[in-house]
Amino acid sequence: MKHFAPLFLTIILLFAAAPAKAEGDLLSLGIGWYDINDNEGATDFRVEYRWDRPLVWVIEPWAGGEVTSDGAVYGVAGILADIQAGDGFVITPSFGAGLYGDGDGKDLGNTIEFRSQLELGWEFQNSSRVGVAFGHISNASLGDRNPGTEILNVYYHVPVEWF
Repeated sequence: MKHFAPLFLTIILLFAAAPAKAEGDLLSLGIGWYDINDNEGATDFRVEYRWDRPLVWVIEPWAGGEVTSDGAVYGVAGILADIQAGDGFVITPSFGAGLYGDGDGKDLGNTIEFRSQLELGWEFQNSSRVGVAFGHISNASLGDRNPGTEILNVYYHVPVEWF
């Protein structure tokens, strides 16, 4: 049940959402610490694309990939909501599903893995953002093993229109 807590929080925040002010797709670059909850830590590198095209209300699609310094790879896509939380602050809950390969890193128990994440960010006048995110990846007991992992990341989001 503890693995579903981030998902429940994400759902609650999605339904309480007030959309953030920025408009336009974002290219998101992240770096952080993978497996902060265990002894198989590694550096986590991410690239994500976040579309500014609501599917329903404030819920938007995103897709990306991450690799770790010990060779794990994860391709993932899902949904998110950018929620304005005061002048400049943005809370972004997200959920996604994807394919995971452990390389020389942590065996998460299955190829199909799910990621729930909560990010707190600051949006600048030029629509770029910085954020800190806490995420959880697990297979929701699809496999015989479901150790899961927690990840702490720092993001920099760049409006795609800059390119």
